[in-house]
Amino acid sequence: MADLLDARAAAALLHTREAGDGPLLLCLHGIGSSSASFAPQLAAFADRMRVVAWDAPGYADSPDPDTAPGIDGYADIAAALIAARGHGEAVVLGMSFGGVIAARLAQRHPRLVRALILGDSTRGSGRSPEQAAAMRGRAAELAEHGADAFAAVRARRLLRHDAPEPEAVRAAAGDGVAVRLPGYAHAADAMAATDLDGTLGAIGAPTLVLYGEADRVTGARESEPIAAQIPGAVLRTVPAAGHLANQENPAAFNAAVAAFLDTL
Repeated sequence: MADLLDARAAAALLHTREAGDGPLLLCLHGIGSSSASFAPQLAAFADRMRVVAWDAPGYADSPDPDTAPGIDGYADIAAALIAARGHGEAVVLGMSFGGVIAARLAQRHPRLVRALILGDSTRGSGRSPEQAAAMRGRAAELAEHGADAFAAVRARRLLRHDAPEPEAVRAAAGDGVAVRLPGYAHAADAMAATDLDGTLGAIGAPTLVLYGEADRVTGARESEPIAAQIPGAVLRTVPAAGHLANQENPAAFNAAVAAFLDTL
């Protein structure tokens, strides 16, 4: 786990994409992605919020961490980033792996989280030895095949089954640029060691849980239990979208987020 000083130092080195002014909306990307995946949200919400999307430690334009952060370390670095932007709290939007970090952030630093938006998220990959082993095995695949080939193989499954080929090409290209070792391996290890099932009831922040209706990676089987466990959580589906719901159907995704923000 990163201590407070380490978290602050790590947060200061992160690359971010930012737009707008006002209350903070912090965006945390998925395990195969980067800050670029939030381009539709940066454009949509800059007129009402300060939108900050990070490249997680070891991803895209952020430097590699000295040690594996673990899920608590990622959450602490996100907390330090909120503090570094001069805001007492943030609405935190996490997609998939970023949603796991966001939920853990809300558990560890509840005063910093005004609200949670968990998109196509999961309770972690440590819920069974098989899930954990499969997640850890991804790093070996990345090392063997290289980032471009690794991303190309995974891209099709991330999208809805009837997505046109150009969408798969764009998704693969974005992931290929974003992922590398050891950052991806650190993230996979963190996911493999995490099981939030049964602990989410401690989250007190208003929460929106979203998932693409055609998400074959996490979808309803993860989002429904998450929403059921977090008190008062709102569950919504995003039509015509798979695991990358915020990119595949940004209009519907952003509309659901905007409606949720209006309730805060």
